Amino acid sequence: MQPLNTLTQLQQAIVARRKKLKLSQANVAVKLGISQNRYSELETTIANLDADRLLLLCSVLGLELHLGLKSETLPPNKEPAAW
Repeated sequence: MQPLNTLTQLQQAIVARRKKLKLSQANVAVKLGISQNRYSELETTIANLDADRLLLLCSVLGLELHLGLKSETLPPNKEPAAW
């Protein structure tokens, strides 16, 4: 599993997965309940995806999201800085 650190990497991963499954944008759009034009906009402007839609898209494409700490070693009993 490759970590994604930018929206561009997320966009590329989603497009690559859709193409690997040989799904058109129209196929995915139907499964999401939106038009092909709207899906095309979301795929090219990934920042416009809300969390619900991103999770649904991942489900449609057979992907999962995993959250974890970066590979940096944290000192014992230290949590990452809060937002």
